Amino acid sequence: MVRVRETVAALASGVRFGKFASVGAVGAVFDMATTTALIVGFGVLGEYAKLVGAEVAIVVMFAINERWTFSELGAPGRLPTLKRFLRSNLVRSGGLAVQFLIVRGLRQLELSVVVFGFDLWQLIPIPIAIGVSVLLNYVAESLITWRVTRS
Repeated sequence: MVRVRETVAALASGVRFGKFASVGAVGAVFDMATTTALIVGFGVLGEYAKLVGAEVAIVVMFAINERWTFSELGAPGRLPTLKRFLRSNLVRSGGLAVQFLIVRGLRQLELSVVVFGFDLWQLIPIPIAIGVSVLLNYVAESLITWRVTRS
């Protein structure tokens, strides 16, 4: 029971979650910019463009989280950092899978929001998908990548 309380307390850090959410906002900008450029500029299907956009965001967010949000955690050095980076990519694959399914599912609704000749429905599912995965990613990154409750 003590371990559960410690875990909840570590996850409930308002400062850490605020940092994580801020980093997530930066990641969302990279994600949406990359995804939008691929869809609008290169005609890539939304689901596939989303995968590339998400990976770009994961790399950017890892770098910022490593230096800011979780800077006091994790062993220093290239190898430990590389291991955290690989764990982060693995952990975020769950969030990415959720995002992919949401984008794919919403695109199946065959809705259309045409503005100036462009169907915004191609883009609208992207921020929805990102928002849904934030909590999942925060918990998983905290517990698995940076191990906030490690004794």
